[in-house]
Amino acid sequence: MYSYLGEIAGLGTSFCWSAGSIFFTISSRRIGSTVVNRVRLLIGLFFLSFTHLFIYNQLFPVHITQPQLFWFGISGIIGFVIGDSLLFQSFVLIGPRLSMLMMSLVPIFSTIIAWLFLNEVLAFKDLIAIIITLIGISWVVWKRGETAKKEVHYFTGLICGIGAGFCQALGLIFSKKGLDTGLSPLSGNLLRITIACIVIWLYTILWGKMPAVIRKLEDRKAFFGATMGGLLGPFLGVWLSLIAVKYTYVGIASTLMSLPPIILIPLSHWIFRERITRSAVFGTVIAIIGVALIFLL
Repeated sequence: MYSYLGEIAGLGTSFCWSAGSIFFTISSRRIGSTVVNRVRLLIGLFFLSFTHLFIYNQLFPVHITQPQLFWFGISGIIGFVIGDSLLFQSFVLIGPRLSMLMMSLVPIFSTIIAWLFLNEVLAFKDLIAIIITLIGISWVVWKRGETAKKEVHYFTGLICGIGAGFCQALGLIFSKKGLDTGLSPLSGNLLRITIACIVIWLYTILWGKMPAVIRKLEDRKAFFGATMGGLLGPFLGVWLSLIAVKYTYVGIASTLMSLPPIILIPLSHWIFRERITRSAVFGTVIAIIGVALIFLL
């Protein structure tokens, strides 16, 4: 069992992120995506802080350098504040299945950004994998778009999903720069989410949105959804992803962690009564194959 710990953790990450997206979607549709994002960041911060205390005997990494503060701070703002706000709005508009499929663009954006700005090699096999992923995503979007021409919010949701994928990729690049300074992944993620919390809650207070947020949190079902999503996503999902990367090859871990669009096909059908076509399943599988090729070849 232990020899497959990394693979099990990678698969567990996908299930956590899939279930978390379901909870976030339900909650966001009740009280709004921005409120859910604020709440789940606090929940994630709470769990990560006590995990950090358990591992390092500190609630927070106290010896932070200016470069670490800069890189992880920028990463947290772009990834958690901007990127996840777009992702949650995409959940509301087009549902978790298509939104998470848009997140399959993250490794593509990451590869291109690293090629442009970090001088990493963009090999021919990477281009083939990117093309396969884009074909799969485009197939799903095009087929869904044929029946969604009258749905005003469909293309807005797609744009939000694509924007979320780009922000996540950019945030990962900045996190990589921060990790190069020697800070551990757990401490780095805690620093990211702390700065994101400070920024998003300062904005909430300064712009007078706190009373509205508190009022919306009186919705117990929405608060429960945000809590469960915060537990499964920023905390347990990220924690399992770190275990996966540590105990198995990065390519295998990344591929297993890219499975939410497939896991969400039956979940979206059962929970949201979403009509799933063979074309949607086919395109999703093709997209995931493309993502796997990026990491495994």
